[in-house]
Amino acid sequence: VMSHKPLSKSQSAPSFFQHIHTQTVMITHPIIFVCVGLVFDYQMLKHECDCKDTSFDPGYAGRIMSVWSRLQECGFRNQCKLVKGRPAMFEELLSVHSEQLIHSYAGFSERTSSIPYKCQTDHDMVLNNSCSAAILKMSVGSVIELAFRVAGGELRNGFAVVTPPGHHASHSQTYGSSIFNSVAIAAKQLQERLKVTKILIVDWDVHHGNGTEEIFYTDPSVLYISLHRYDNGSFFLGNGQPTRVGSDRGKGYNVNVAWSGGLNPPMGDAEYLAAFRTVVMPIAHEFSPDVVLVSAGFDAAEGHPEALSGYRVSANCFGFLTRKLMELAEGRVVLVLEGGYNLTSLCDALQACVSALMGNEVCPLDEEELVRKPCINAVESLKTVLHVQSKNRSVSVVHVCCLWSF
Repeated sequence: VMSHKPLSKSQSAPSFFQHIHTQTVMITHPIIFVCVGLVFDYQMLKHECDCKDTSFDPGYAGRIMSVWSRLQECGFRNQCKLVKGRPAMFEELLSVHSEQLIHSYAGFSERTSSIPYKCQTDHDMVLNNSCSAAILKMSVGSVIELAFRVAGGELRNGFAVVTPPGHHASHSQTYGSSIFNSVAIAAKQLQERLKVTKILIVDWDVHHGNGTEEIFYTDPSVLYISLHRYDNGSFFLGNGQPTRVGSDRGKGYNVNVAWSGGLNPPMGDAEYLAAFRTVVMPIAHEFSPDVVLVSAGFDAAEGHPEALSGYRVSANCFGFLTRKLMELAEGRVVLVLEGGYNLTSLCDALQACVSALMGNEVCPLDEEELVRKPCINAVESLKTVLHVQSKNRSVSVVHVCCLWSF
């Protein structure tokens, strides 16, 4: 069984990384996981109050209800430890977001974080309903609770099945349904309350997590790596440029694997395997994090329309990527649901990830994908990010096209 010790203060993150290699370290010893945590805001979705509000986007509720049903059907729910969620406190939200944003969306009338939130109908909120505020706070608090239990050694790893997504929310700005940045808040709380010194955030949602990037852009203790569709700035918000590497003390701690070239052809398993082999895992191993948080969006999964991504990453590939991240931080990996809207591919991918967290053998990837070289657009995208990152660390742009599998 892999050793797993509670966190204590460790070395500070270096000002830059050295000796990055293109090969990665494979897991060579058996892994037995008996304490995988699952947190789910089911009770919050069943929340009833006098306002009888139903304006909170039912699409998000349907996503996690489908996921939870799948985890029950495949038996994983009973094999994992259910973590009880809780509402986030004011000070926890304040560690990342502005007071104005919090008051606008969370229903706090004053800074009384120690007093349990009660549903009321007379809050003048942007969302215009306190049930929505309760769900938002429950989602954030649930992620914090799971992250703390994993970082403290009570749980091996875990998956937070929460809604809505949050990686587009920055200190004072929201975007769409991203109101509070759960992953960023959890990272801040790990830093402030558990004194975790090095945190890796991997964001494989197909949309760039601009909010997370902004929050930690000058922080050398948080390494942010995002894999997203970019198309030279023409996709989504146009952010996530590969040239954005962090600033001040955080220079070199922001890595954008920005896929360009559109859908000719769409990115799939071979491209994501190549990215993990040549960029993600080498840099992550050198950083040597204490905890890994994953903004686990599944909108790059096959089955999503072109407007959402059009990519074709398989469910089994997401399971394999999860297994690779478990090589880091003694396996302390916390996945947090972000995007993913095709219910079949979402459930398949999330099931594969939870299976990997449990230590099950990863289902084989399609043989054609394993032997296929990444497309030329992916090769050029990887060369670009490697060239940019080489200015901050010792990483060479060599034979990316030949490094497509582990």
